[in-house]
Amino acid sequence: MTVSIGLTGGIGSGKSTVAALFRDCGVTVIDSDVISHQLTQSGGGAIAAIRAAFGDVYIDASGALDRQRMRQLVFSAPAAKQRLEGILHPLIRARMLALAQASNTDHAGASPYLLLVVPLLFETQNYRELVQRTLVVDCAEAVQVARAMRRSGLGEPEVRAIMAQQIARAERLRRADDIIQNDGDMEALRQQVERLHQRYLVLATGSD
Repeated sequence: MTVSIGLTGGIGSGKSTVAALFRDCGVTVIDSDVISHQLTQSGGGAIAAIRAAFGDVYIDASGALDRQRMRQLVFSAPAAKQRLEGILHPLIRARMLALAQASNTDHAGASPYLLLVVPLLFETQNYRELVQRTLVVDCAEAVQVARAMRRSGLGEPEVRAIMAQQIARAERLRRADDIIQNDGDMEALRQQVERLHQRYLVLATGSD
């Protein structure tokens, strides 16, 4: 069985950048956010269920999820957040599992191990059993807020509202098997990824 590493971290921590560096090492990356976007685009597998649960007003003119409107709803109504997650998480998990299994059977282009990017790895129980080890990308809170604002265009109150709904930083770090510190420059990040990549290669070889 191919070893799967679960990559997580708070908003703005740099998960996508770290995942790209592992991909450069020849590792197959399966990203739950990418799958979520596929499921909620026009014609996506979650659109019918979202329309039935929330109404046409949450589907935009192209037939995709109206993300801004839905974001406003789930921040103001916890029950709506749970309902949306109840639709999306089983579909995301099933797709991640299928992609992981497909990678296991593709021996010709087999990745040494899999990296599963799951922002809510510790917040939900849907994905934890899919991974054998957890990797947290961490940075100072001020850096996290600034990055998230720059990337998303959201204001600081909105970013902090998202952070408040995520697991506390200290608890995330406590649960991590491995940690990448992303407060420095790209070269420092690359060196951390390379060290962990070598460690995971040993882990993957030992699992055969």
